[in-house]
Amino acid sequence: MSYSDSDSSSYGGDYKNFRQITRDRLLYEMLRSAKTGDSKSTWKVLIMDKLTVKIMSWSCKMADITEEGVSLVEDIYRRRQPLPSMDAIYFIQPSKENVIMFLSDMSGRSPLYKKAFVFFSSPISRELVAQVKRDSTVLPRIGALREMNLEYFPIDSQGFITDNERALEDLFGDDENTRRGDACLNVMASRIATVFASLRDFPFVRYRAAKSLDANTMTTFRDLIPTKLAAGIWNCLAKYKQSIPNFPQTETCELLVLDRSIDQIAPVIHEWTYDAMCHDLLSMEGNKYVHEVPSKTGGAPEKKEVMLEDHDPVWLELRHAHIADASERLHEKMTNFVSKNKAAQMQQRDGSELSTRDLQKMVQALPQYSEQIDKLSLHVEIAAKINRIIREMGLRELGQLQQDLVFGDAGMKEVIKFLTAKEDATREHKLRLLMILAAIYPEKFEGEKGLNLMKLAKLPMDDMNAVNNMRLLGGATETKKSTMSSFSLKFDMHKKKRAARKERTSEEETWQLSRFYPMIEELIEKLCKGELPKEDYPCMNDPSPSFHGTSQVLSSNPTSAAHSMRSRRTPTWARPRNSDDGYSSDSVLRHESSDFKKLGNRIFVFIVGGATRSELRVCHKLTTKLRREVVLGSSSLDDPPQFITKLKLLTANELSLDDLQI
Repeated sequence: MSYSDSDSSSYGGDYKNFRQITRDRLLYEMLRSAKTGDSKSTWKVLIMDKLTVKIMSWSCKMADITEEGVSLVEDIYRRRQPLPSMDAIYFIQPSKENVIMFLSDMSGRSPLYKKAFVFFSSPISRELVAQVKRDSTVLPRIGALREMNLEYFPIDSQGFITDNERALEDLFGDDENTRRGDACLNVMASRIATVFASLRDFPFVRYRAAKSLDANTMTTFRDLIPTKLAAGIWNCLAKYKQSIPNFPQTETCELLVLDRSIDQIAPVIHEWTYDAMCHDLLSMEGNKYVHEVPSKTGGAPEKKEVMLEDHDPVWLELRHAHIADASERLHEKMTNFVSKNKAAQMQQRDGSELSTRDLQKMVQALPQYSEQIDKLSLHVEIAAKINRIIREMGLRELGQLQQDLVFGDAGMKEVIKFLTAKEDATREHKLRLLMILAAIYPEKFEGEKGLNLMKLAKLPMDDMNAVNNMRLLGGATETKKSTMSSFSLKFDMHKKKRAARKERTSEEETWQLSRFYPMIEELIEKLCKGELPKEDYPCMNDPSPSFHGTSQVLSSNPTSAAHSMRSRRTPTWARPRNSDDGYSSDSVLRHESSDFKKLGNRIFVFIVGGATRSELRVCHKLTTKLRREVVLGSSSLDDPPQFITKLKLLTANELSLDDLQI
């Protein structure tokens, strides 16, 4: 029996991204390693708990698991049929309950399985190891007992979550429950540390320092969240340095620990990319989209579920594109397909230009091409649906007002004008507008002022909770002391109104409604250049005085990295078709395989309290721009409705996530 961490994270010489490494570890280090001796040719049972089954499903397909010799997947807490001729692989959390269930399966005269290969998702306590060793009937039946140290969900090739869905409530709630908050942070720290164990990376751990306004102001638990989490991660990493073979002893990457207080606007503003619009405007369940397809028997249309994920090349190419650009590209793809197909050309009787919908119908009539066109046709349908919603809900006008507010080109007057003129705007859209206003002008919501605004918008008191609770994320107290924080509001001498973002003249935009950028974009760029103030972002590693330059030392950074490749912004809905900004989805697809081999050391950013799709998009964009793989981590990935629901819970302790909706 071996009791050690699996000791290899590299398969072949090619550079692999974050999710690929995670997948390889599960398939090869765990499942394939169980093929030993006389068990090489036999099928096995894979047994998991509720958490590890999610880890596996985010990382691998069922076909991948089957290929590694697994014929059956079981829940450790379900009653299972004895299969004494088969070996079992356990991938479980190292909890007392799981160990008891495992011992129950494998002890006595009639174990459920022939042999057990046990892999724990995070470090197991000595007490539990001793409990396993005490059972003399189980010991000979154990083929492996290892710590995989892999307890996170890789939701993207450059993103992961720790599955702490209640983090916002537990950590930022009105009733500061330090015990519950510490427990939440401990789990989070342990899971984040397993990311570095998996990748064999040892980071400089930096974090947002507590924001004390003055000597008389007491620091709250909420102020210390990044500090406490960074300390927890550091403690886990210190143990890994001692216990994991080949774990780096010197720093190989950088980690920046933040919380949701750094940017209250990103979770509620409309993000205009294809991915964000799909999740914001369509009734999707996770990445699952349900649509209707013609019945094969000629009856009523049938409902079909599809997953919008990386295995879909069209999705992979378009997900970070502006919705208008995505629509144009889809039309071009359809046009190109028709122009190259003689049967389709014959159906085009006159020479008139066809709409995307006409092209879609034409291609669907060609059964021999159905497999090629299914995905393309799906995305044409989705883009058309999104564009229809944008028109019907007047989202362009709302989106313009949101961005004008953020950049100081609009203020209270324009919001009141919008609410008065657009009484038919949806409750959610009016609430999101007021939340952006509250993030920039918190004083406008004090006392009667806030109530009057909610009455004007015709919103219920339940929605007022979401606006009021933004103060718990730290924004309201900061605005009055603009010199105290790098996240305070900016004032432009040429603008009379307050702005929450600086115009990025060096980063010239190509889109109307694309001026907005998440705060982490600015922070990551400063971190990479070594310009992040160490007073505001201390380092756990307690490095030497030369620390200020660690970023430059780590980032094998080509001189071109700082150069912006974006074309000049034009006031059009869609960008010119021939532009190549270097990090649009098609550019990334073209260069990804060769570029990843040349990247410098990784940058990790972790946001406590939920991340947004715009922040995930920024990490992909900056990976190409900075020539370093940027990985985003968070307690959860939230679309605007989810974030608003969670925000309401901060002062609604008697309610749960299940029964509170927008």
